[in-house]
Amino acid sequence: MKTRLLLAEDHLMFRQSLRILLEQEADIAVVGEVGDGMELLRCVSEIRPDVVCMDIGLPGLDGIEATRRLRSIAPDVKIVGLSTHTDKHFILEMLHAGALGYVTKNEAGEELLRAIRAVRLGRTYLTPRVAETVADALLNRDGSRAAAPALSSRESQVLRLVTNGNTSTQIAEQLFISPATVDVHRRNIMRKLNLHSVADLTRYAIRHGLITN
Repeated sequence: MKTRLLLAEDHLMFRQSLRILLEQEADIAVVGEVGDGMELLRCVSEIRPDVVCMDIGLPGLDGIEATRRLRSIAPDVKIVGLSTHTDKHFILEMLHAGALGYVTKNEAGEELLRAIRAVRLGRTYLTPRVAETVADALLNRDGSRAAAPALSSRESQVLRLVTNGNTSTQIAEQLFISPATVDVHRRNIMRKLNLHSVADLTRYAIRHGLITN
């Protein structure tokens, strides 16, 4: 039986190239494509894919928060995270949210196929480079944990949404909190990261693989 796969990627040309790659595989059927996180949740409810390949920087609702919600509404769906970067913070966030696989976009060939087949069977799959990053983070070999205060899970969500252009009101609606609470999180993020503007936050997010420039 073919693996029913849904692609969630906002860059159309990259999504089309992935579809061409995947449709060459006899055991994989691409059953849908979406370009933002809210559309993804609606589509999963309708078509119930086996696997979702998801960009962590989706607009509307980022891939990490979308993964959390998918684990609640469709726990049988397996998720592979896609990103242009290998920053440990976002890899670990995606895995903690419920993804079983993580592949960087520049490895999205054979490695992606391996990841899809592994997660379909309920196995975890990380590319060698990603696995090394995770090991470094867990062992704290790079010492960065002491150098920079970690953001809470909620602060990370707010950071991603702010740098994707959402207002406090829009963020509040997506996270089911008040705009005043969003503003508190924004101030805490800036204090922890020693940043002073949305432009600074955006540069930080680009550097750490949350959004692309």
